[in-house]
Amino acid sequence: MSSSPRIRPITPDDAGEVLTIQRAAFASEALIYGDPDMPPLTQTLEELRAELVENLGCVAVADHRIVGAVRARRDGDLLLIGRLAIAPDQQGEGLGTLLLGAVEERGREAGATEAELFTGGLSEANQRLYEREGYHRSEETADGEIFYRKSLV
Repeated sequence: MSSSPRIRPITPDDAGEVLTIQRAAFASEALIYGDPDMPPLTQTLEELRAELVENLGCVAVADHRIVGAVRARRDGDLLLIGRLAIAPDQQGEGLGTLLLGAVEERGREAGATEAELFTGGLSEANQRLYEREGYHRSEETADGEIFYRKSLV
């Protein structure tokens, strides 16, 4: 990374760049799971734009380019975090940690007291990130999805 990334709230105007990063980032997940039709890869620009109208997510911007994104919404006291995606050429630079911290703060400001996210059982790098950032496994589904929770208070 040539400059430190700036983290800011996500907006519907970011949809095109976010969708590009999402598809690039989740392509490696699709290979792990043998599933080219996973939702992050099939989501349309219109669906994403609509999702971003009221969203607590954030993007990381470096050199005027969005290099990472995460989405979140509040459901009662719970902040539901999803679609953390980092541009492949920026992975391993700490952007996942920065984005999680920023979105957790936005959730706190919106009144959430706990955060929840999930990943697949084969996504070992994701599991390491979430556990390193203080998330604890709360549930494992029959199809291998692992849910994590973290207190925001």
